Amino acid sequence: MQFVRTLLIGATIVALSVPVMAEGDTGDLTVEKAARAFPTKRPYSPYADRNFPTRPLFGDTHLHTAVSFDAGAFGARLTPRDAYRFARGEQVMSSTNQPAKLSRPLDFLVVADHSDNMGMITDLLAGKPELLADPKARTWYDMIQSGRGPEAAIEMVKAFAAGNIPKVMVYGADTLPYRNVWDDTIKAAEEYNDPGRFTALIGYEWTSTAEGNNLHRNVIFRDNGEKAGQVVPLTTTKPLGSNDPRDLWKWMQAYVDKTGGQVLAIAHNGNLSNGQMFPIIEPGTGTPIDREYAETRMKWERLYEATQIKGDGETHPVLSPTDEFANFEKWDKGNLDLTVAKSNDMLQYEYSRSALKLGLKLEGEIGANPYKFGMVGSTDAHTGLAGVEEDNYWGKTSGMEPGAERSTREFMAGRSGKIMEWETSASGYAAVWAAANTREAIFDAMQRRETYATTGPRMAVRFFGGYDFTESDAQTRSPAIAGYTKGVPMGGDLGSAPDGKVPTFLIAALKDPIGANLDRYQIVKGWVDGKGEMQEKVYDVVWGGDRKPGADGKLPPVGNSVDVSNANWSNTIGAPELIAVWKDPDFDSSLRAFYYGRVLEIPTPRWTTYDAKYYGLTLPPEIPTSIQERAYTSPIWYSPEKS
Repeated sequence: MQFVRTLLIGATIVALSVPVMAEGDTGDLTVEKAARAFPTKRPYSPYADRNFPTRPLFGDTHLHTAVSFDAGAFGARLTPRDAYRFARGEQVMSSTNQPAKLSRPLDFLVVADHSDNMGMITDLLAGKPELLADPKARTWYDMIQSGRGPEAAIEMVKAFAAGNIPKVMVYGADTLPYRNVWDDTIKAAEEYNDPGRFTALIGYEWTSTAEGNNLHRNVIFRDNGEKAGQVVPLTTTKPLGSNDPRDLWKWMQAYVDKTGGQVLAIAHNGNLSNGQMFPIIEPGTGTPIDREYAETRMKWERLYEATQIKGDGETHPVLSPTDEFANFEKWDKGNLDLTVAKSNDMLQYEYSRSALKLGLKLEGEIGANPYKFGMVGSTDAHTGLAGVEEDNYWGKTSGMEPGAERSTREFMAGRSGKIMEWETSASGYAAVWAAANTREAIFDAMQRRETYATTGPRMAVRFFGGYDFTESDAQTRSPAIAGYTKGVPMGGDLGSAPDGKVPTFLIAALKDPIGANLDRYQIVKGWVDGKGEMQEKVYDVVWGGDRKPGADGKLPPVGNSVDVSNANWSNTIGAPELIAVWKDPDFDSSLRAFYYGRVLEIPTPRWTTYDAKYYGLTLPPEIPTSIQERAYTSPIWYSPEKS
């Protein structure tokens, strides 16, 4: 049964809130743990005595500033402090001297500058004498000063990739300049962290690019500067650094052992990894991944960056040919530097949906699931500006900040092809259901995977799984109470199904208060069948309007109200909010499975359309004019052997 009801629209979104677990409990969430979070008898007021979030918190876990080598080389001049000011809602001047401001402040930010050569480029731009004493460094400095910065940047990036860089320009983790810039990065986070209002999480991006494949991870600390300052980031430069994720996990364990703190890693969007982000054979060894690898990765890498500026990472048409929404913001031409072309056999090891299925298969083979991750989105912007609203898009690099040429310029090229600037995606943000806007609460929500990814809009999305939900649970002003007393939220686990029971899901989504209506709420299921083959299916659960599925079972499109010439749309289609209870009609209690929610907005203008309107452009026909923004929840896993 499809069920839509109109709920209260506006700032009151407490009906979609959800309680958190006890402080310090960061293990996998089960139905039993969730049930203990509520007292057996509640007070008269449904809002009394509850310790759970009243709204999702939105932020960016992956932003670069001028401190990152590549960002600075390509023109970024904003510092971490500028990035925090912008994220918390202040107006700043961009690196191209344009005023920039968000429509609404973000709730949190991680400045994740690259681990390798952190701070070198800012010293070069400042004319540090020991750098300018080297002839090659001096040449690049002079090129930048004379207005040839992009040319110098390309030369420097290629020189670093080839290992052909002056020694004085290599800032290792054991050098004083590196220590100084890391200390200042921490200091900036401490200055702008404002518990309850805005959270500045300390972090960095571990920058593994082995053989040109992007295997980066964003490392995030739960702790303050006193603990984070006891270490320096792991780099990839030998002899102290490493490109091997196992060594990153050892570094993380060493941090915990040394400080008593907590740290986690978010795997980078995998579509430039050329099949290396979610391996079944360990890169460089040729041996199948084992249980120790799986358990260690699952321990440290709790989340995956499912969408960002360098394309969407949920799925691909080759992997999901029956999913009409799979062809979305693709980057599938090659590895990070486009030196090796993409082949279809690489794709299943890059995208989140296929990785989740691989995880189930591996769990059945080696006894542990290495790819049991939650979802977040983030920007990966190299501008210091976490601005990815379609009408307020500040580009991948500072050379891509708003301008009439960026819709038709080449962004990068290599032997495997080229990527145009218009192909970059105005995406995304991380949504976190945390009890408070603090480092500790946000980190703990990430650790238990109570998160979802959004391509930019700030829609509120809930996803609960259990065995006892009924339609009446979708007809209350506080569905989260039923969600927690009867089941688990996104990121949780369902154990073996009781006799006669089927996994049932309570789902709800509220539109962005200043954004577009919703098209539909889908549930994506993945499983491994009795023959050991990986399967998937996408179910349309609840939608806006009076549409009905056709004979093929497909729901008709919601329509398109986009006015391309005026870069506008109307909320005359879709629904402001969707809520329903859904039972899996194809459940087999003997098979492992996962479920996650995907929420689609109605079509709205893409950033390129806003540019065309502002600059009076006529876009080439290959550039899309509209987009269906979306959100992906963290999965809920069903494991028949777990109770």
